[in-house]
Amino acid sequence: MKLTGGMKAVVVGLGKSGMAAVRYLHRQELEVKVSEYRDLGEISGEELALLQQCEVEFEAGGHSDDFFAGADLILVSPGVPADIPVLVAARGRAIPILGEFGLAAGRIRVPVIAVTGSNGKTTVTSLIGHLLRATGKKVFVGGNIGTPVLEYLLDPGDTEVIVMEVSSFQLELAGTFRPDIGLLLNLSPDHLDRHGSMEAYAEAKRMLFAHQVPADIAIIGADDPLVMAEPLNTAATLFRFGTSPGCRAMVREQSVQLEPGFGAKGEKEVYQLAATRLCSRVNRYNAAAAVLAARSFGCSPEGIKNGLEDYQPPEHRMTPVGEIRGVYFINDSKATNVGAVVAALAGFKKDVVLIAGGRDKGSDFSVLRPAVQEHVKHLILIGESGADLARVLVGTAEVEIADTMDNAVALAFAAAGKGDTVLLAPACASFDMFDNYEQRGLVFTKSVQELRNRIEGK
Repeated sequence: MKLTGGMKAVVVGLGKSGMAAVRYLHRQELEVKVSEYRDLGEISGEELALLQQCEVEFEAGGHSDDFFAGADLILVSPGVPADIPVLVAARGRAIPILGEFGLAAGRIRVPVIAVTGSNGKTTVTSLIGHLLRATGKKVFVGGNIGTPVLEYLLDPGDTEVIVMEVSSFQLELAGTFRPDIGLLLNLSPDHLDRHGSMEAYAEAKRMLFAHQVPADIAIIGADDPLVMAEPLNTAATLFRFGTSPGCRAMVREQSVQLEPGFGAKGEKEVYQLAATRLCSRVNRYNAAAAVLAARSFGCSPEGIKNGLEDYQPPEHRMTPVGEIRGVYFINDSKATNVGAVVAALAGFKKDVVLIAGGRDKGSDFSVLRPAVQEHVKHLILIGESGADLARVLVGTAEVEIADTMDNAVALAFAAAGKGDTVLLAPACASFDMFDNYEQRGLVFTKSVQELRNRIEGK
């Protein structure tokens, strides 16, 4: 969409992406207004300062139809549902409605690598960025991971390539956005409270590829049945990763193997993972996706191997916390849906004490039953969904309910034996007990440390 000075734009929702949108649209000399659902007292000082600096008219405490009158463009933040009444009414008046990626479409002048999926997005996005830097590229990493894409447009600098994590919320209003290399890692039920059905959620994810052209590349996880459930609608060259026949990147027991086609001599390329932080079952798939993207972009095998060796995965994703008397503790607080928990448990025998629960996102918890029955010896359930999880998972493992994280960690340690693992993998959002999944993971880590100190008499 062409922007011209004097156009009237309404930004719906502040937060990181909304603030970036205000700055960007103000820079383009548009008349900017902001409509915010939160009450005035909940808006931060930083947000209020920006509104004042950019001379923005705003409303707080809800969205009113009158406030949107005369708008030439509506820019919607990812956390705002696309079907709220004011947006439905605006569509009826044919007002263009975009998200941040829809606004960025056609304005980015360097290649874009975009990553989506239900699980592993942040790890794969950060790993691709790390591999590109290891081969000498100047990289901007952002999107749903940290820095909004519109912040990049405000100051592109000397960036050579952009790597973006893209959520289903962002893809709903991504317009004609197209990545040069797009990755769909996996699909499992998530955010169904927002999307309404698994079909709608999967459709939003696949929108990443809708506007690709033959020169682009699409990379998908071939071992995921929901990804492979229907043909991908894209004009791009299609590459797959996994263990299935025909994958361009094969996931092995301790390595990733690229099939012939990238090297000058047409030979297979083997990337060893045994000595890296990426040798778990989950991270071998993440590494395969990232290596395939980096090689597709033209990075050298030597640089990629160096990058794999010193990569440190983001926190709260199968992060080792410590050990107490032979019991190991792992923080996977980012496992906020059932698919992430199933993937995490697959790397264990029946030696896991699982701490799960939180705020339900419309998940089908029955999907957990086979994995829990096979890998979990004891369940500690927390949060709003604790009782629901207990009911659905009855008979798969011994169950206890905890009212705090300290209580959960203590009960988990008591239920574990030497050599067992206490795994925090909630399968739920965190907002019933914590500000976010990061805080949940930090509280878990602190609880483990305090339990160790009590046991060791420190």
